[in-house]
Amino acid sequence: MKSRDLSRFATSACIAAAMLAGCGGTQPPIGVLRTVSPMRALPQTSYKLVYHFQGGSNGSDLVAPMIDVNGTFYGTTYAGGGSGCFDRLGCGTVYSLTPSGSEKVLYAFTGGSDGSHPAAALTDVDGTLYGTTEYGGGKGCKKRGCGTVYSVTINGSEKVLHRFTGAPDGAYPVASLVNVRGTLYGTTREGGTSERCKRNRSILGCGTVYAITTRGAETVLYSFADRPDGAYPQAPLIDVNGTLYGASAGGGAHNVGTVYSVSTSGSEKVLHSFRDAPDGAFPYAGLIDVNGVLYGTTWAGGRTFCLESGGPCGTVYRVTTSGAETVLYTFTFDGRDGAAPQAGLTYVHGTLYGTTYYGGIDGVQGYGTVFSVTMAGKEHVLHIFVPETKNGNAAYPRASMIDVDGTLYGNTSSGGDVFALTP
Repeated sequence: MKSRDLSRFATSACIAAAMLAGCGGTQPPIGVLRTVSPMRALPQTSYKLVYHFQGGSNGSDLVAPMIDVNGTFYGTTYAGGGSGCFDRLGCGTVYSLTPSGSEKVLYAFTGGSDGSHPAAALTDVDGTLYGTTEYGGGKGCKKRGCGTVYSVTINGSEKVLHRFTGAPDGAYPVASLVNVRGTLYGTTREGGTSERCKRNRSILGCGTVYAITTRGAETVLYSFADRPDGAYPQAPLIDVNGTLYGASAGGGAHNVGTVYSVSTSGSEKVLHSFRDAPDGAFPYAGLIDVNGVLYGTTWAGGRTFCLESGGPCGTVYRVTTSGAETVLYTFTFDGRDGAAPQAGLTYVHGTLYGTTYYGGIDGVQGYGTVFSVTMAGKEHVLHIFVPETKNGNAAYPRASMIDVDGTLYGNTSSGGDVFALTP
């Protein structure tokens, strides 16, 4: 399979996290919506708008999943909270939200030493929330800052644990943290010690895996080198019996991404290198563990010529911890079943649930879907997002959903909607 350059599909950081969206020039800016074609009929599902972020002081641009802590949701907005930062859209917020729709901003980032633009979900450790910001923390990395690791209490007291410098510790931590026996582990999308990715002057390195204590002592466990180990690991890590597993959005044997493992001492192993067709390309989403088997999504590929034809397609796949990969479902060329899944999956009672960034209507140029996939690979569209309807102005879901007693809660990057869906 001919290798491809991941940078073709990177988006401008002034709109959203570079490479977090992965849609290149085809991606519409957040908040910019197109004319809608009629939506096809779907079986009725219980869909409810929980809360609508209006931008400004309470935040906007929801790109990260929420977490549930004792019946209250906590999350981040990538922008909003004020009018500062380089994009003038605000530096982002940390918020709390009840399932009934009562929202509160816990902290609004300023874009200085405290960080800006949190693209990652929060992690709860003994009642304190830990997260990352893609930018801010200092004046490095093209003067926007290389990103931070921070903590915030439920009362809104924020503290920066680490400010990234680009090299050797990494840059742009867009992934959430995972807690393994009191130590936090994460990835940076760029930075590190490898020189290979730095040949592209717009790239600061191939990315890292790092460990950090809750007191702020940071250690780089591994620096990616593009080939064959992967590059741009923006997906969060998961812990399976003391070993960390993740996905890199680029690099690998075919330059379209990998699934890898890394030990807490820094030993890395590639489990699978994606090939575009038939197994997919650019796995932006994190993995989930279901009975010792890993499940995830790829943003593109799966069918021959998906990338060349301008349609991203994408796949749902599984891979064993020994590296045996199987495609469960491949999205179609026309995108009616969804297209370009950027979010991770959610497992509920034997079924996988997820979202696609595009598709549903207008082929691959639709506004996204909620879908289910059985473990045998049968896919079903549960909801199609259509802006300017009675259900809100939702479009382009990027974040995975959370399961609370059989109801799925998620959000959309455009429109600022938090929704509840009961399959």
